[in-house]
Amino acid sequence: MTPSSPTTPSPTLRDVIGLPEQLPRLSESALLMVDFQNTYRTGVMALEGADAALSAAARLLARARAAGTPLVHIVNDGGEGTPYDVRAHIGAISDQVAPVDGEPVVVKQFPNAFHATELEKTLSGLGFEPGGGKDLVLAGFMTHMCVSFTAQGAFNLGYRPTVVAETTATRALAAPDGTVLPTTTLHAAALTTIGDLFGLVVPTVDGLPG
Repeated sequence: MTPSSPTTPSPTLRDVIGLPEQLPRLSESALLMVDFQNTYRTGVMALEGADAALSAAARLLARARAAGTPLVHIVNDGGEGTPYDVRAHIGAISDQVAPVDGEPVVVKQFPNAFHATELEKTLSGLGFEPGGGKDLVLAGFMTHMCVSFTAQGAFNLGYRPTVVAETTATRALAAPDGTVLPTTTLHAAALTTIGDLFGLVVPTVDGLPG
């Protein structure tokens, strides 16, 4: 007989080891804008909910700029002729959240934006050194990939990442058994994985304290 589904969730790893659950203030954090490239708005990599996530990210970015929050834009460079070609319109950061003069842009080639990049050095230059429990707020694409692995990378370096869920999006994929894993399921699973250990998850931009 198949066991019934549990009616209550298990404690998170954060609960078990006693990690804090208080959301950071945006004004006291650094904001990472991860892969908000045109890549994800059209063509083979188009994401369900990308435009809504971009609109939310634009509101978050405006709040951060108004608060004087240090921020870093991150882009994935897949090389010429790919959907991640940062030299072409397809790989450029979408206009709604494009950098302004003076805002750093870090280029990466792996899902974890800290791996083989200048991100750690850039954050240190902004006063957010690793290992000190500094708060990072993450927004971007894709939920199950670069957002998740960058949150993990931040956690491993001693930062305290918080992901703003409505600023993220992903796409449906084939599960190992051949069934289609819907976008909403993969999105929720990725955020749940982050919230189990690597960081906090706040559902909306408005839910993040100023």
